[in-house]
Amino acid sequence: MQSSFPTQLPALPSMLLQHTFSRYDLIPMPPNVLLRIEQGTVRTMTWSEEGTMVTLGYWGNGDVVGQPLSSVQPYQVECLTSVEVSYIFSHQWHQALDAIFLHVQQTEELFSIARCERVHQRLQQILFWLARKFGRPVEQGQLINLRLTHQELAEVIGTTRVTVTRLLSRFEQQGIIRRSCRHFIVLPKNFKTESP
Repeated sequence: MQSSFPTQLPALPSMLLQHTFSRYDLIPMPPNVLLRIEQGTVRTMTWSEEGTMVTLGYWGNGDVVGQPLSSVQPYQVECLTSVEVSYIFSHQWHQALDAIFLHVQQTEELFSIARCERVHQRLQQILFWLARKFGRPVEQGQLINLRLTHQELAEVIGTTRVTVTRLLSRFEQQGIIRRSCRHFIVLPKNFKTESP
């Protein structure tokens, strides 16, 4: 299955209400409203009954997120960078169908990664997914242009921070990744252009 992250943002009406948020802000989610990420990166998240944070996805320029796309409660959107969003009200949703379909496809890709049996496979696949979605080519490979902590990676693949730290060290020794200034570079011989 070929991953198809857009290179151009789908066209939406120019009269959308826009707002800017800072890193670590939680974006208020009015009912029956979707958010289109115009600039920046967010993660959607919830909590298990035990109080463990669960990352539902990472979203960037052109992506659409919001409670109407999920039945999960609670549902929050956290800014990982400074973020500019447009609010899309329910009477405008038909104009955002391409972005909504892309959201569904990416959610299924993340679910497929989460269902990998072995933790090291989940971590490797999420790094490949992040490199496809947020990466930019550099001399050594594909730089994931997000600063993610080991804890944040653990939350998205359902493991512990200690396990992620150990596996990242192993991946670096095996030549799968390289670290550079709190970023990860997926080395070209290991980078896959296809989804799991």
